[in-house]
Amino acid sequence: MIKTYNPDFESDIREKLERQEFMKLMGFEVTKIEEGRFEGELLLEQKHKQHKGFTHGGVIATLADIVAGFAAVSLVPKDHHVVTAELKVSYFHPGVGDKLLAKGWVLKQGRKLNFCEAEVYVVKGEEQPLLIAKATTTMATITPEDIARRVTSSDS
Repeated sequence: MIKTYNPDFESDIREKLERQEFMKLMGFEVTKIEEGRFEGELLLEQKHKQHKGFTHGGVIATLADIVAGFAAVSLVPKDHHVVTAELKVSYFHPGVGDKLLAKGWVLKQGRKLNFCEAEVYVVKGEEQPLLIAKATTTMATITPEDIARRVTSSDS
């Protein structure tokens, strides 16, 4: 069962989003924040494309990472952080269209690791969204004690 350890997860996530400079640079917009789920969209521009005109695979992987990561963030205590420990992306179709939709969720919640999935869809005009990529991720929880240990060990 998925359960948050932060009743204020939505406001805390919105605060963290203000410091997500790379996400802002890309133009990613959040559309849904729920317990164990996170979604958003990206209006495609020339800067998001590779030389053949398809959405760059790195853009798609980044969106999958963002939505899976923030889905995990919604579950951890307020003073904890989440980092990507593993990310695997399978690409099904080229990303050709007007915008990308990205959806992430936690499959299995753990004390130190959260196993997540993400899907990225492309939307072209009035057509139905097309699933272009699926990702599986492992998100590691960083506790205040972990951070204190790293600071102390780097001072030595």
